[in-house]
Amino acid sequence: MGGIDIIFRIAGVGIIVAALHAVLKHAGKEEYANWVTVGGVVAILFWVVEFLGAFFTEVKSVFSLF
Repeated sequence: MGGIDIIFRIAGVGIIVAALHAVLKHAGKEEYANWVTVGGVVAILFWVVEFLGAFFTEVKSVFSLF
């Protein structure tokens, strides 16, 4: 997974979650809107943790060469 790819994924999920949140809140379903937001944050958090794990593995492999 490339660096710019994860940025576009996060932006896409953010846009979709923001739109769903606005629609649900306007429809009077504020609890569901909050759950959609929490779900989006959790999904993005998993991607970021995976990306950081790969990043630290790469840094570790670079410094083990010296």
